Amino acid sequence: MSAILHRYDNGEMLAEALADAVGARLEAAVDSRGGASIAVSGGSTPKAFFQALSKRKLDWAKVSVTLVDERFVPPESDRSNHGLVAANLLKNRAAEARFVPLYHNSSSAEEAAAKASAATADINAPFDVVVLGMGTDGHTASFFPGGTRLEEALDPATPRGVITMEADGAGETRLTLTFSSLQDAGYLVLHIEGDAKKEVLARAEMPGEEAEMPIRAVLRRAASPLQVYWAP
Repeated sequence: MSAILHRYDNGEMLAEALADAVGARLEAAVDSRGGASIAVSGGSTPKAFFQALSKRKLDWAKVSVTLVDERFVPPESDRSNHGLVAANLLKNRAAEARFVPLYHNSSSAEEAAAKASAATADINAPFDVVVLGMGTDGHTASFFPGGTRLEEALDPATPRGVITMEADGAGETRLTLTFSSLQDAGYLVLHIEGDAKKEVLARAEMPGEEAEMPIRAVLRRAASPLQVYWAP
């Protein structure tokens, strides 16, 4: 499956264009079936996009928002994707959205993942929109090269839901949606910025093992072309 590149001169232009595209698809889903769903990534790259999307006019009370992945840390941690989304997306018009967290206060990451699986199962599948990020090692979501459960995470036969992942360089144990939860999204986006990540993506489009660069699984096996939003 090929990727479709949307190139912008800077991150601000990209954020506005991506917010327009995502907002339109969420609005169409609300209009057609009475509800919409979106799963987003964390990190610093999507902040401007989140802020732009939060101002888009649509019936946010009918939109469910969740995360592609999360660290096993509480929302008040400065490393929490929940905290990032709360501060940048779940405000302005989007304050009315329903947020489904992946982190749960639990005795273990495995218990938190089970709770997150149950919570996200309440969101109608497939997601209307999924917005992924990508690391310079070719990971996306928390599908890390060398990850403890990478094969399971990438297997399309693995049930939809949330599993744990540990890997060198990942820091805290991660909670991540399985590839089967993401692969059939109505609008599947990869949001990256900078020349270095564009070069990583170019390498990922070349022959090679998915386990070496897990973004390859998305490029090759997603149900629709990956929409790459990129700015230098």
